[in-house]
This record gives sequence, C-alpha cells and structure tokens, in this order.
Amino acid sequence: MRALALLIAGMMLGSPAIAQTANGVAAQSAALERGSGTYPAIFEERPELPDHVVYRAANLGALGRAKLGIYVFGNGGCSADGTSSRNHLLEIASHGYLVIASGTIPKPKSDAATKPAPTPAPGTKLTSATPTRALTDAIDWAQRENARAGSPFKGKIATTEIAASGWSCGGLQALSAAQDPRVTTAVIMNSGFFPEGANPIGGVVSDKALLKTLRGSILYVLGGPTDIAVANGTDDFQRIDHIPAALVNIPVGHGGTYMQPHGGIAAEVVTAWLDWRLKNDRTAAARFVGKDCGFCKDPRITIERKHFD
Repeated sequence: MRALALLIAGMMLGSPAIAQTANGVAAQSAALERGSGTYPAIFEERPELPDHVVYRAANLGALGRAKLGIYVFGNGGCSADGTSSRNHLLEIASHGYLVIASGTIPKPKSDAATKPAPTPAPGTKLTSATPTRALTDAIDWAQRENARAGSPFKGKIATTEIAASGWSCGGLQALSAAQDPRVTTAVIMNSGFFPEGANPIGGVVSDKALLKTLRGSILYVLGGPTDIAVANGTDDFQRIDHIPAALVNIPVGHGGTYMQPHGGIAAEVVTAWLDWRLKNDRTAAARFVGKDCGFCKDPRITIERKHFD
C-alpha cells in the first residue's frame, strides 16, 4: 500500500515538481537550447490549436523535400505545462519532427506560486489537468495543417508517421492515444499501467487489457530500480507479445533526463527509435537490432527487446 501511495504521488505530483525544479536550473540556458539536430528548433503556441505547445524547426524552409514526422506528448503529472520537458522535445523536433505537447506555455510565476501542491489526503480521487484526447486532437490538427491553404506546414508533414508518447501520468495518456489506428509507434516514458483496480486518477485510463490491442511497435524508457514506475512499465513490457517492443532502462530514477542539455540520453534513445520506426533509417535501426546492436553495448543503459525479427 505504501509503495502504491508513493507511485501515485510521484506520477501526479512528483513529475511536475521535478520538471519545475529542472526548469529553474535550466532557465539561464533556455534561450540557447535549440536541439542538436539538423533543424534548430523552437516552441510556440498556435492559434489553430488551443491548449497545446508546438515544437518545430525554426526554419521550415530548411526542410526541403523532407517531411516532419508527428510526435505527440503527454506531460509528467498530466500537467498543463507544455514546456515542462522542453529540452527533450526541442531535441526531437530538431531532428525533423513536429512535436506537440499538451498544455500551454506558462506565464512567469513567483517562487511561492511554483511550489508543488500539497499531497492529497488518502482516498482522494486525483484528476488530470489535461485530457487524454489532447494527444489525438494534436494528431487531428497536424493532419489538417498539412492540407490547409496558407498553413506554414502545408505539405511538410508526414501524416502517416505518428508516435504517441508521454512521461509518467502522460505515459498513461499515450498508451490510450496509441489505440488510435493512426498511431504508428508508442514511446512510454517512466510509466506503465497500474495494476488492476489500482488506478487513482480520474479521467485517465489504466487498463492492462489495452496492451493486447496496441499496433505497430512500442518503446518503454524507464529510470532503473529507483524509478517509482519501473514495476508498472516492466510488467507492461512482459505482457506485450504480439508487436516489436523494447525496454530501455536509464539509471536516473523517475525524473528522467528531460531537462538535461539536449534532453540527455533518453532523447537520444527516443530519436533513434523514431528514426527507425517512422523513417526506416537503417543506421538508427542498427542501434536496436542484432546481437551487437549499438545500444546493447552502451554502458549508459540496459536494453531488452522482443519480436524484432
């Protein structure tokens, strides 16, 4: 019971708190963070898509004939801060992806205003600040923008190359969004479905049965033995037996590497996965596939794989 309480607190409160702390540490360099990829990235709010933050190449003209894969993201704690994982998301966007996070760009707050909310009393039903449908709404918008006359994204989006992702509580949202047949792959970060009957979060589905109906492929990125979600995510991975799946552990705990420069090793792993699964990049595939795969020999992580034949 105590372990479950800690998991709940971490997924609903710890993730935003960690993100807020990391944001504060990174504030001085935030203006310089553009990602390390070919296309330096920015983030913005778009009038056509309320309650979302869009991460994209600053110069869309630099894409040439290349098209942007779609990466939709649920925030840690299912929070409405669409910048709480911004270094991670900017990094992915800089490699040629249209990244869309739930929420908005927060206005500056006082130190008092950014303190984590108190832990709810035992038995209190928790609620999500963002709806799961925000992820599929983002996909809808991207597909519309690719066709809309006058859109800066017209003809620049690969509308069939779609990943659903999220951190912690946002990872639960991504698992639900991945049921959408348009989603090509799922990337579940520091997360996994709760055991049956243990979901305390109103408005967020946690149902192990949904693992059987996933399509495409799935990557779990967990934080090693100190990650409060490692048991849930590992159990999910063990249950999936019908699609290509990988589980990467990075020994950094539940807070991940989201706000490290360029999103840290987690962003490197996720970008390689997207390049392989969405763009069919063979160099990226070699980091996951084969006895001597690149990540198999990487001392920073451990990796498990199945159904890669």
